[in-house]
Amino acid sequence: MLQWYLDHEGQWQDLDEAGWELTRRELLERHRLHIDLLGSDGGQRYRFTYYGKTPENPFRPGNTGEVCALSIWIPTEYLEDHGPGRVRELALELASTLPLCSGHVGLSFHCDTHLVGVDRKLHEYCFRYPGLDIPELDHLTLNLGTRVRSPAWLTFLGQPVLGELGGVEGLRARLSSPGTTVQELNGDRAVVTLGPWPEAGDTEQGQMLPAYRELARVLEPWLYYKDPERLRFPYPEETRRWERRFLD
Repeated sequence: MLQWYLDHEGQWQDLDEAGWELTRRELLERHRLHIDLLGSDGGQRYRFTYYGKTPENPFRPGNTGEVCALSIWIPTEYLEDHGPGRVRELALELASTLPLCSGHVGLSFHCDTHLVGVDRKLHEYCFRYPGLDIPELDHLTLNLGTRVRSPAWLTFLGQPVLGELGGVEGLRARLSSPGTTVQELNGDRAVVTLGPWPEAGDTEQGQMLPAYRELARVLEPWLYYKDPERLRFPYPEETRRWERRFLD
């Protein structure tokens, strides 16, 4: 399914046997790395992106926000063909192998935010459809730390946030929206599921995603906000409005 990898010059190369061997070697041997894999199946696009680091070799010494970050994109056609239960199973299987502080699974704008004109389109649609996330993995890997991003359909919580919420039972006691569940996971972690399907919402149709808003209020003390110099939209108040779209 994955067919190409991004080389060190920023060019896509065939993910043949030699490409897989190079990818494995970099994952195992490099202290700081960026892996980007891309694939297509019948016109449906898949992507795997990973930013790694080690505590002994920080990218910016003294920066406590650096984390390893992983993003996996699957097309909405996969969700429609196999159902949300299968997507949730895949996410839980992956999460079971990772030492995560937080994670999210939900709908997202499937795009490269560095391309010309993409920000304009994001600005046009993102406030109308608050359930659609905006991917910014390269920024998050340098700044997120143990903070948590805005809720998604599945929100994974580890330490220290889950402990500060009173553990699984403390978190469960704070959530009462119909369809919201809190499942305990191994390693002092939990996953919050907001209903049977991921939702985009539509503010113009009054679809305000109340379950997402409830979880955002619970997580508000630990939510991540961008530094002022790294705001996405032309005006600071628009970025803050986006980051607080489930709160205000």
